[in-house]
Amino acid sequence: MAGTKLVVGRWDGPDTVLAAARAARAAGYSCRDAYTPFPVHGMDAALGLEPSWLGKACLGFALAGLTGALGFQFWVSVFDWPMNVGGKSFSASPALIPVAFELTVLCAGLGTVATFLVFRGLSPARRPELEGLGATDDRFLLAFAPEAGAEAGLKAFLLEHGARDVRELEAPR
Repeated sequence: MAGTKLVVGRWDGPDTVLAAARAARAAGYSCRDAYTPFPVHGMDAALGLEPSWLGKACLGFALAGLTGALGFQFWVSVFDWPMNVGGKSFSASPALIPVAFELTVLCAGLGTVATFLVFRGLSPARRPELEGLGATDDRFLLAFAPEAGAEAGLKAFLLEHGARDVRELEAPR
């Protein structure tokens, strides 16, 4: 996508950027991304994004952590190092709960974060896509990658729908 032009519009508030995103989608423009300083409810639907699969990945990591913790503790207490403590059975399950819970939460959290970073291509060495436009400060941006020759029409459309200003930039990647 190197060498592609980006058309970026800036709005002052969440309601105006959400209305512009809905209008752009209705008009057939495909928004590349939205940059907001906080989550804007309804933006996913306005951009036509599919629901995230990250929750399912989190559940998978949690189940793997739970299975690993219970399996390891059961194996240790029954087969590898059986100890009769206070007359309890070798597989006293209430004693396994705290460690199983902690490993479930740990695996779910770390696995989800690692999955997110890998699949989004994020690293400390990566430069921000729209550096210097205030996307994470107090501005609401919509970025479009229009087809060649459609930039002027898109700019007019964004200004018509309340954009404070519209810029044309080179796509970083």
